[in-house]
Amino acid sequence: MSVAHYYETMDYGPAPEADGEARAWLKKHGAVFGHFIGGEFVAPNGGKHLTTIEPANGNTLARIAQGSAADVEAAVGAAREAQPLWAQLGGHGRARHLYAMARMLQRHSRLFAVLEAIDNGKPLRETRDLDVPLAARHFLHHAGWAQLQERELADQVPLGVVGQIIPWNFPLLMLAWKIAPALAMGNTVVLKPAEFTSLTALLFAELAAQAALPPGVLNVVTGDGTTGASLVDHPGVDKIAFTGSTEVGRLIRQATAGSGKSLTLELGGKSPFIVFDDADIDGAIEGVVDAIWFNQGQVCCAGSRLLVQEGIAETFRKRLIRRMETLRVGSPLDKAIDMGAVVAPVQLERIKSLVETGVNEGAEKYQAAAALPQQGCFYPPTLLWNVQPSSTVAIEEIFGPVLVAMTFRTPDEAVMLANNTRYGLAASVWSETIGLALDIAPKLLAGVVWINATNLFDAGVGFGGYRESGFGREGGREGIYEYLKPKAWSQRKPRAEAPVPSGTTAGAGFEIPPIDRTAKLFIGGKQARPDGNYARTVLSPKGKQLGEVGEGNRKDIRNAVAAARAAEAWPKSTAHNRAQILYYLAENLSTRRDELGTRIAAMTGLPNAKAKAEVDASVERLFSYGAWADKYEGAVHMPPLRGVALAMHEPIGVVGVACPDEAPLLGFISLVAPLIAVGNRVVVIPSERHPLAATDFYQVLETSDVPAGVVNIVTGNRNGLVKVLAEHDDIDALWVFGSKEASAAAERLSVGNLKRTLVDHGFALDWNERAASEGPILLRHAVQVKNIWIPYGD
Repeated sequence: MSVAHYYETMDYGPAPEADGEARAWLKKHGAVFGHFIGGEFVAPNGGKHLTTIEPANGNTLARIAQGSAADVEAAVGAAREAQPLWAQLGGHGRARHLYAMARMLQRHSRLFAVLEAIDNGKPLRETRDLDVPLAARHFLHHAGWAQLQERELADQVPLGVVGQIIPWNFPLLMLAWKIAPALAMGNTVVLKPAEFTSLTALLFAELAAQAALPPGVLNVVTGDGTTGASLVDHPGVDKIAFTGSTEVGRLIRQATAGSGKSLTLELGGKSPFIVFDDADIDGAIEGVVDAIWFNQGQVCCAGSRLLVQEGIAETFRKRLIRRMETLRVGSPLDKAIDMGAVVAPVQLERIKSLVETGVNEGAEKYQAAAALPQQGCFYPPTLLWNVQPSSTVAIEEIFGPVLVAMTFRTPDEAVMLANNTRYGLAASVWSETIGLALDIAPKLLAGVVWINATNLFDAGVGFGGYRESGFGREGGREGIYEYLKPKAWSQRKPRAEAPVPSGTTAGAGFEIPPIDRTAKLFIGGKQARPDGNYARTVLSPKGKQLGEVGEGNRKDIRNAVAAARAAEAWPKSTAHNRAQILYYLAENLSTRRDELGTRIAAMTGLPNAKAKAEVDASVERLFSYGAWADKYEGAVHMPPLRGVALAMHEPIGVVGVACPDEAPLLGFISLVAPLIAVGNRVVVIPSERHPLAATDFYQVLETSDVPAGVVNIVTGNRNGLVKVLAEHDDIDALWVFGSKEASAAAERLSVGNLKRTLVDHGFALDWNERAASEGPILLRHAVQVKNIWIPYGD
């Protein structure tokens, strides 16, 4: 062949990467691996192994240990023993270890890149140019956080032992995302890699030990899903961090409910890729290639739903199909290919089945004509055009190199189609009108939005989803907090349950009684009778009847949620406006100091002076959140590219709140105020024992310009109403402060829509202690962070 031929055709010959060093490492271990526990490889307790294959050819690659409950016990024990010493090492000491791990990754970068390509099937170009450098970047970035921890995070302490379960699509990169922040903050780790792709985790653990990481700080237990389940269930684990499918995420949420374990879930996605008619079409098409055919589409945030404005749809389709014909599929070690192999036969069959379903439901199928290798798990780049929004392939995550496309007419329709999914992980917006792009980005229910770009990641920028894409963030300052707990909460004691008073019957007299004040529910800005027309008696500590409140039920909660959902203007209002209303609430509450103080004293038995002090503290707390309303802001991240990432604090939506019995007014205000300050709407269950403080407070709400539906109050049995709130799929988050049983129910029953939860597991807070109950300690849970990436320049 002549140079002219290659110049004219742009054909590439194979450019294979040598794999000798990776094969030699496998041979050194006899291609058989145990777990890595306490700084060394150990044989599995039951002696069982799993076989892992090369996706590109189906050949056996290695045998890895099948972890048992005994193996998990040994790993957790090693981590538990090492954790106090690792935390005591201090931020600088840990920073030096993380720096050494980053340098170790860089020194052995080609070995990691080749082993990852062999084990996973992804192209070497991706492992070499993205996975390994970004993994090293995570360790370098978090070495910096370790160094700064004692100054920047002095009010936080490590969680302890962290169990981490990672998927097969980015084995090494997910390892870095999980391990680096956990170790930086003083935790120790038990890592369970995916059964298909465990080799780079074992290599990393071995080389980290050689780089002097202390034994027990990092432990790797391999195996299938039963191994992961043993790790999730182990009582010695303080946190579970999971990346994987939404279905498994639900199981983990149920398994950890009531255990006190911290939990972060990074789950599935069906991310929209929105192209407006003023977009750079060729640039957007290259973005599509990166969005869906990168890593064979096996990316949780893959731009798998293409939304194209009608005016350019046909032009876009033709150019995209032409570009598909140039994509090369082949051996992962060939540096000239664009797509490698799907990870396993079972995944390949799932992709084929879903594509067939899409065609049967009316989609037009286009596939690249390039020949596929005869062996291995390969699938061609695929486009399904003219897909209906209700089609299976538009709803379900395919997790393969399959793009589904539909059109839209207006920006509003684009947003509706984009948000027409139960997921909310990422989105891409393509428009040369930056004002349009930045108008659309906040309207998308996704944790990450890329403007005229896709699949941008960095250790300094948070990543994570909304809705059924999970909760929690990885990367950036927001990701650091996932591996810490407030120092002020670490010393809490179990709540002491006060004895329930017995009602007394006073002798009837002939004096004129006070006018009966009927305390109703407060829904949609109005006092409302309970649906069931039942009431519950409120007693003093000595059993004297103080009044009655409505007994709320499921329909009352449903009405309250509907009212809250209808108050959609509240999150769109300015932070300044919300601040003014909070100040106004404080002003009007202060005028009722004596009345509410007397009410609190009667319900709780507190001296009048202390009861009035609670009202004063509540006024002050409203002032604090009036101050925070326009000051709890996001950040501008500076990732290593020409551009910025805006970390925007967004309200979660409609939040259910269950208040404790202690400090019935101050506890109520301390939980409601941070939520509404940042734009949430709330459905509140006040103190079950002392609800009259809240029913008196709604008269303050009525006179303080609080829009209807922003605060809704339903009195009644806390545990029963918490169950209703947890099961309600139109509630986005649930805060429960009260009994241990209510906390467990909130976590267990929230799996329907995977709502975010903040619970106290029956541990009491001192609501007068600002460090424990005021400011960022609660505001962090009142928002979700959306990172909007804005590259600029040519």
